[in-house]
Amino acid sequence: MPTQPDLPGLEDRATRLRIHSIRATTAAGSGHPTSCCSAADLMAALFFDVMRFRPTEPLAPDNDRLILSKGHAAPLLYAAWAEAGVLSPEDLVTLRHLDSDLEGHPTPRLKFVEVATGSLGQGLSVGVGMALARKLDNAPGAIFVLLGDGECAEGSVWEAAAFAGYYRLENLIAVVDVNRLGQSQPTMLEHDIRVYQGRFEAFGWRALLVEGHEMEQVVRALRRARRPSGVPVAVIARTFKGKGIEGIEDQEGWHGRALDETAASKAIAALEARLHGAKLPPVHPPQGPPPAAPKAANPEAFRVSAHDKGTAVATRQAYGEALAKLGRLSPGIVALDGDVKNSTYAELFKKACPEQYVEGFIAEQNMVGVAVGLAAYGKIPFVSTFACFLTRAFDQIRMAAISRANVKFSGSHCGVSIGEDGPSQMGLEDLAMFRVIPDSVILYPADSVSTERCVELAAGRRGIVYIRTTRPKTPVLYGPDETFAIGGLKVVAQSEADRVTVVAAGITLHEALKAREELGRHGISIRVIDLYSVKPLDRESLLAAARATGGRLVTVEDHYLQGGLGDAVLEAVAGEGVQVHKLAVSELPRSGPSEALLDRYGISARHIVETVRKLVAS
Repeated sequence: MPTQPDLPGLEDRATRLRIHSIRATTAAGSGHPTSCCSAADLMAALFFDVMRFRPTEPLAPDNDRLILSKGHAAPLLYAAWAEAGVLSPEDLVTLRHLDSDLEGHPTPRLKFVEVATGSLGQGLSVGVGMALARKLDNAPGAIFVLLGDGECAEGSVWEAAAFAGYYRLENLIAVVDVNRLGQSQPTMLEHDIRVYQGRFEAFGWRALLVEGHEMEQVVRALRRARRPSGVPVAVIARTFKGKGIEGIEDQEGWHGRALDETAASKAIAALEARLHGAKLPPVHPPQGPPPAAPKAANPEAFRVSAHDKGTAVATRQAYGEALAKLGRLSPGIVALDGDVKNSTYAELFKKACPEQYVEGFIAEQNMVGVAVGLAAYGKIPFVSTFACFLTRAFDQIRMAAISRANVKFSGSHCGVSIGEDGPSQMGLEDLAMFRVIPDSVILYPADSVSTERCVELAAGRRGIVYIRTTRPKTPVLYGPDETFAIGGLKVVAQSEADRVTVVAAGITLHEALKAREELGRHGISIRVIDLYSVKPLDRESLLAAARATGGRLVTVEDHYLQGGLGDAVLEAVAGEGVQVHKLAVSELPRSGPSEALLDRYGISARHIVETVRKLVAS
């Protein structure tokens, strides 16, 4: 770093950032210029003094990274990259246009944005994941996260702070823009920056307080934060919303409002009058040779399951076994779990690959955000917990999809089949949740062999993949050489005499096979399909089976009636003259033995038999 900061040049950079932000939002007719102006000095000091990066290679492995957690200040980020020479001033005034990649909040459509931000409270978790990835690889470089004070009301911020303190991520620097004003009123703490300091310090951070518009203070604090100290560092800056805009600075009612052309021209003229005309400081590239690229997974050498046909094995156990095998072969795979690794069987991965395992504790929102950060650095994270607990991290999963993150999820203990633990522990909404995630894949294996294949498929598929696993043990149905594919299905039982097709997955596949035996004793034959790939699904094979069995499909699933496997099948065959009869959990369940619950809530073999008989008789 330069011995003496170029304060006039940095101040001019900050003023130019404000001008760009006002001009862009006025051209768009919307946006958040006041939020940009409060953080302009912080951004100028980061980009043009403290950070080390190559603008022409924004994702180079040795570059420092900046995550704009307060994503509504996107024009400020775009302005900084324009000042760094990556964008032009003409680009900036395309902000929020339909055909422009300069969206209202940052997304990876831009080459310098790795993760989408804008749903507040998530950026620090992502930064934690990126910092952790570098720590795992012993790689250089710092991760900076620029937060707003309003989002510090989110619990996920403090989940991330606790996690970072526990793992002593000294390469992580949070910069908090405490501008006092939220969207509709002042923030809870307003300008009481010492409370923020105390909170970060309570989680094991070093916290530095600065006046956020005093460039010398800002640079000094950021340089100090950059020096390794064994713990993460928070720079907490007291700022003013709309700084530099006369009549708007520190005033309520201006969040998310662009200035009209007259007001913008006046504000820009006033800002231009403050320019020193100093030589503008450049960005500073990293020193030394770049590190080796992060190791990626190589699942090609994956070995087949050790379980024989007929053996009873829980798919959650098979998931852990498969992931442990894959981890030994693929150093780029990282497993995370939320303190249920002895139930999800992620503990098998920890035993096999301890340096690739990350304990997320009971903080699922942060755990998912950390996984997104790990994925941004090139890791392939597998996140496991009970399926029901993933629902509390739905927003993080949704944002992971917008980030195009390469994250895999495993939800265990799905459905009423978990038994006595009761409805609070039953994942009955998870298929619906993951089905609405853009470009997601959902795999729902029924035995250990298909589980192992699904883990392999997930590792090799870029993007979000969800693997649904079951608590009870189930018989192994498939031989070790059986092949599976994303978008496939298996017809596990069929004959020319089949009258109805039953489509199931996971635990209910075994119920369907029991029903087939019972119906066969009464002269009724049914076709049974294992829809292990719920999304995408094999529409043509479903239609072929339906047409071969009188146009009748029965779906049966250990999930609520809405949004799950049955709806996926119904949507696939709609308009084709196929009757779809859905069996699913249609009321709030109770505690009880697994088999009793399957029967009580209408998804056992008995209910399949009754439904088929009615259809055949009609």
